[in-house]
Amino acid sequence: MKPFIFLITYLICTGLTAAENLLRHPEVVYFKSGDLTLGGELFKPTGSGPFPAILWNHGSAPGMLNSQASKIIGPLFTAQGWIFFMPYRRGQGLSSQSGVYIGDEITKAGKSGTEKAAASTMIRLLKGEQLDDQIAALNWLKGQKFVQAKIIAVAGNSFGGIETILGAARETYCAAVDASGGAESWAKASELQILMKDSVRNSKSPILFFQAENDYDLSPSKTLSLEMKSIGKISEMKIYPTFGKSNKDGHSFAYLGSSIWFNDVFKFIREHCEPNAQ
Repeated sequence: MKPFIFLITYLICTGLTAAENLLRHPEVVYFKSGDLTLGGELFKPTGSGPFPAILWNHGSAPGMLNSQASKIIGPLFTAQGWIFFMPYRRGQGLSSQSGVYIGDEITKAGKSGTEKAAASTMIRLLKGEQLDDQIAALNWLKGQKFVQAKIIAVAGNSFGGIETILGAARETYCAAVDASGGAESWAKASELQILMKDSVRNSKSPILFFQAENDYDLSPSKTLSLEMKSIGKISEMKIYPTFGKSNKDGHSFAYLGSSIWFNDVFKFIREHCEPNAQ
């Protein structure tokens, strides 16, 4: 059977949802971070652009699991005329051959030392090489002709939420969105609390914090939002109703609950990135 006829037959047999899914596969791109070559998933709206863009910092899930999130969230942004770019930091996903997986390094530190040693390793990597990878991805994005380099927002979930805050303190994004950043580690790592508080105080971007009510810990969003407001910086916080039945389910709200939070998040981003948009 010819490929085109096979495709049409497949779509007829499997329905519209399958057809939509075929259009939701990202373009795989590569960029440099120092001497390393890293990969990322890119979703683009139809047309030649240039388009505003959002850089999404993935969480700590191993392998290609974060691709599940990008394929859910990416099309929501492209439908609004925005580029969605999820770069894989070293050791994960498309960049798994370019470094050691951060989860393995944290586990190793914990086994050979203490919980504090594991936390210190996590913080060292997140504010060091992992942040370098985020900034390298941002610079790649700015260099693309189809991107409006002055309208780039940043967002992320879990470890990616922490990365978002660190990135907003170092670079000038038009807006930032932290989904559940530090929720699993906040109570165990006082160093992380200090780092994140310092970062939001130095943020160059307005930040929206959001979590589901049954996430592991709501303290990060509540504390960091107040920290920003206490010094007159723009911050918003949204705590959504319980999602699923467990803390793990609540933590997954950052991507599985995107149909619930997307309008609020996009409104915040557009308000600060495209204030004159109609």
